[in-house]
Amino acid sequence: MPTQTANIRKLLIGGNWLATNETLTVRSPFDGAEVAEVAWGNQRHALAAIDASQQAMADPLATHERARILDEVADRLRSRKAEFAETISREAGKPITAAEVEVDRAIQTLVFSASTARTFQSETIDLGAHPAGEGRVGIVFRVPLGIAAAITPFNFPLNLVAHKVGPAFSAGCAVVLKPADKTPLSAILLGELFMEAGTPPGWINVVIGDAREIAGVFVQDERVKVISFTGSAEIGWKLRASAPKKKVLLELGNSTPLIVFADADLDQASSVITTHGFGFAGQTCISIQRVIVEQSVHDKLVAKLIPRINQLIVGNPLDRNTQVGPVITQMSRDRLLAWITAAEQQGAKILTGGSLNEQGLLRPTLLTNVTQDMAVSCQEVFGPVVSVMPVAGWVEAVSLANATPFGLQAGVFTSDIARALKAVPSLEFGAVSINESPSFRADQMPYGGIKSSGNTREGPQYAFREYAEPRLAILKLPNA
Repeated sequence: MPTQTANIRKLLIGGNWLATNETLTVRSPFDGAEVAEVAWGNQRHALAAIDASQQAMADPLATHERARILDEVADRLRSRKAEFAETISREAGKPITAAEVEVDRAIQTLVFSASTARTFQSETIDLGAHPAGEGRVGIVFRVPLGIAAAITPFNFPLNLVAHKVGPAFSAGCAVVLKPADKTPLSAILLGELFMEAGTPPGWINVVIGDAREIAGVFVQDERVKVISFTGSAEIGWKLRASAPKKKVLLELGNSTPLIVFADADLDQASSVITTHGFGFAGQTCISIQRVIVEQSVHDKLVAKLIPRINQLIVGNPLDRNTQVGPVITQMSRDRLLAWITAAEQQGAKILTGGSLNEQGLLRPTLLTNVTQDMAVSCQEVFGPVVSVMPVAGWVEAVSLANATPFGLQAGVFTSDIARALKAVPSLEFGAVSINESPSFRADQMPYGGIKSSGNTREGPQYAFREYAEPRLAILKLPNA
């Protein structure tokens, strides 16, 4: 790694911005240009951040003060939207228009976190409803679990950070954040906003370093009570197994299915597939990956999809006309090309795409004749590759959609509302969208999956419960 420079972006530990002996060069996924130099931390820095968090929580922040800080951070983020959007676009390769949407979403996540802090109230229990409880009152308080460690991915370097920091902070937990080393700049900027909003030292810490090394500290240090991780299923479940006595919150991957029945609006479905299968080069956990379509309308849907896909603009993410940018690394691009080639060798047909453009970016790719044992189907693609898979009808469609270890979100397009509602309990996913993209997410909704896709729900009011445990007070009334 390069030597220390004067322009390095530093670590945030205990309210101080700290340089280190090593740095990381953050580069654009589009052209490899240097975006920034970032301090590179290690176990010692992670421990220092935990020390600072412990000291911070010894002097709890009042609920109204946590809410005020979150609201002020949201306001400051709103005033610096252009700067944050450009940072996201440069470090993640996200098209600038999509980056602007991410900033808007992060603002809402912080606002909802502030609202949750203000409105999540204690509960009373009528203990007298049981003969043994006569003359007694129960009060259920919500007590912060303790220090929360957050590990976030590259694809939403601001909003997924907000989804961990916001609810944890609103619940009264100090946070040690380890952002993805490919995209640490948005997290550092958000840390700046927290400091500018008057957050006391130690409540928000940002440490960049080797993921395994830093995560190992989180696992081993007993002061860390909650670890929240978004990333691959393989790493997430290993992390949970390594920390059986901690609360480990997992938001993981998916092989997102969209079922298109013969009575669906094919124009609407093809528009949704094009936008949400290839936007941000397919690099979201709920990008449409598998289009499961009734055989009778397979050819009609494909005929609508191909021209839409071919019209997508692939290029520089800072160009406002760009709809599809680069995947995060050349290694990811090469993996995708290998998967496409392997699928073709196994009998799949490339309908469009499957190659690189003049800028070295993977063209949006549509496949058919795909079987469920191919990597492009049974694994999470995380790239601009969509497979169209014909089925005979309802039973086969649901069976194929469920034939995955993942269970985050799914979608159904049909004009039959009874069939649509029947699909909800039949599909083994945390959420089912009806005549809407399975990539839909509003930031206050309970977002999360089942099976290999995770074990929790995000959305501030739902995540709050994960960071604050119920504590029962039993009050015996006078003369009882």
